Amino acid sequence: MAIMTTTSSLTFLPVLERIAEEISRTPGRGRPADYIPALAACDPRSFGMAVAELDGTVYGVGEWRQPFSTQSITKVFTLALDLAREGDELWEHVGREPSGNPFNSLVQLEYENGIPRNPFINAGALVVTDRLQTRTEDAAGELLSFLRAESGNPALDFDLEVAASETAHGDRNAALAHFMASYGNIDNDVPVLLDQYSRQCSIAASCADLALATGFLARHGIRADGSRLLSRSQAKQINAIMLTCGTYDAAGDFAYRVGLPGKSGVGGGIIAVVPGRCTLCVWSPGLDERGNSVAGVAALDRFTTLTGLSVF
Repeated sequence: MAIMTTTSSLTFLPVLERIAEEISRTPGRGRPADYIPALAACDPRSFGMAVAELDGTVYGVGEWRQPFSTQSITKVFTLALDLAREGDELWEHVGREPSGNPFNSLVQLEYENGIPRNPFINAGALVVTDRLQTRTEDAAGELLSFLRAESGNPALDFDLEVAASETAHGDRNAALAHFMASYGNIDNDVPVLLDQYSRQCSIAASCADLALATGFLARHGIRADGSRLLSRSQAKQINAIMLTCGTYDAAGDFAYRVGLPGKSGVGGGIIAVVPGRCTLCVWSPGLDERGNSVAGVAALDRFTTLTGLSVF
């Protein structure tokens, strides 16, 4: 898809170009996620950023067409697909509060009876994937089909090398799943769930793909084809949880700096939503100590500062 020159893009493109130039001069980009061997070799100085309008117009700078490992960004889409199917019943199995702990922590589960704090920590995402698996019999496949449709890119696919790497180093996720199963909060066999979860997180997509795929949250629940996935209230709920829980235990700082609903992944990507206006995705694989892209957060901070767009 070529860069399109609408009135909005003429406004945003100079902003994106300025951000990319500033980021290129920024030292200290963090380190890739070395606990997933398939991600450890990524260049921390890689950078791409895309903006998608509500009508599907998309444009960007840097390596905005370069596929990367989506990782926890996919939790947003799995949440939307399950919430669309079961509605508020989901919230009996996973909470909506910030955790204050690392994304793969087991600490809170025991004294909260196997109910994860929110859908974006690993325990919560496992519950959501489990429930979508029960309803579709192929949660990862359902997610992939959705992302292909919303991005308009039928070539999106799982990265089987990344999936295998995550499975081989997924003892903590297995522990989370087994622990929640002991409380009756997991329906499927744990090995089946872990396979689905690893494939879900392994999907490779570009900034352009993800900015487009996130558009239904800026359109208040309306998909790219004009059909409704979520009610306006449900779209608001997901945006709210993204704002308060979407960047692990750094969500408060992200809200303070960026002021948008966002969701990060340890592959270095971050999606963000300007409700009623546009969606963004930024990618740079160097992470801070909390698992968020150093350059990605900085770029979104500059975007909202330069444009004045935020939810506040």
